[in-house]
Amino acid sequence: MNNVTQIKRYQIAKVYRRDQPAVARGRMREFYQCDFDIAGETDAMIPDSEILYIILEIFEALELDVTIKLNHRKILDGLFAVAGVPSEKFRTISSAVDKLDKMSWDEVKKEMVEEKGITDEVADRIGEYVRQSGPITDMLEKLKLDSKFTGNDDVKAGLADLSLLENYLKSMGVTDRISFDLSLARGLDYYTGVIYECIHIPTVEAENKKGTTGKSKSKKSSEDPASLVGSIGAGGRYDNLVGVFGKRPIPCVGISFGVDRIFTILKARKEREAGAAPPRTREIDVYVMAFGGGKDFDGLLLERMSMISTLWSAGIRAEFTAKVKPKLPQQFKAALDVPLAVILGQDELAAGKVKVKRLGLGDDDPEKEGVLVQKEDVVAEVKKRLS
Repeated sequence: MNNVTQIKRYQIAKVYRRDQPAVARGRMREFYQCDFDIAGETDAMIPDSEILYIILEIFEALELDVTIKLNHRKILDGLFAVAGVPSEKFRTISSAVDKLDKMSWDEVKKEMVEEKGITDEVADRIGEYVRQSGPITDMLEKLKLDSKFTGNDDVKAGLADLSLLENYLKSMGVTDRISFDLSLARGLDYYTGVIYECIHIPTVEAENKKGTTGKSKSKKSSEDPASLVGSIGAGGRYDNLVGVFGKRPIPCVGISFGVDRIFTILKARKEREAGAAPPRTREIDVYVMAFGGGKDFDGLLLERMSMISTLWSAGIRAEFTAKVKPKLPQQFKAALDVPLAVILGQDELAAGKVKVKRLGLGDDDPEKEGVLVQKEDVVAEVKKRLS
């Protein structure tokens, strides 16, 4: 189609997810995503290291603490082979392993044995490996000492890639932010090499984690929206995917950032730094109420409707209870978070007056009872108190 053989590209666009959403965790069916990819023939692991550096550079600019969890598809496949998993079950077992960040090992093992059809012994051998994670340098040294593990050709090739990658990352000064995690699987079949996920470290956890890498032991606060978000970026190498749509294979490596999830974290941080709960969006400034009782009290519906129309005509956001004879507690409940009330009473109306009252004041506040004003002055009084 053209003579372009290498390209670096990015885009920000709306994308769609096929599976079920999880709104609390920022996992929407429709969401915005930022993609960055490097395509074309290069020497091994050079663009991969650049992608990882860019990830850390972006989150440093956003002042977000992250850890990058890293694995290699060949190492994962070799791990399954060493453990005794039939090759036709690699992907289905991989999808189970990928749940270890959300489920306990016992739950994942149960799924592999009862639903995926492997034996307890094979599952236990898988568990010996996939529960290992830590700094990339330490993990590489540890795994290279396992002769049975490194005897597999896929494992050997994957470790060679990651050793080269670790050397490049060390020269860039970012190895301390990379956790080699054998449980990271990434569910998409088109990955062929390095795979990674960016995990946000909530504020309290970040304090506990200073100077360390790998998985933190501290618990995330269930009250912090940022702690529920999970992965805020993920990607890897996919050397065969583009070739499916063209005449020749084009090696690629890339990252996708979850824009909505990142904004959720930034918004939560801004609210936390402001030292208050997320502000409510106020939609009503004045609530028109009727006070009265006894057999002669008719609810003053017509009078309330007349007053509400006066306020609306003046551009004041006002509301009233759509009942002929509303009860007092019902009106106060409806006026929750509304700053002002215009209160109509039979005696006051007979004198051509209404009461303007600021809601939510303490018992000892001098303005708790409100002020009586002439009906024709109510708009001016309300606007003065709202300004």
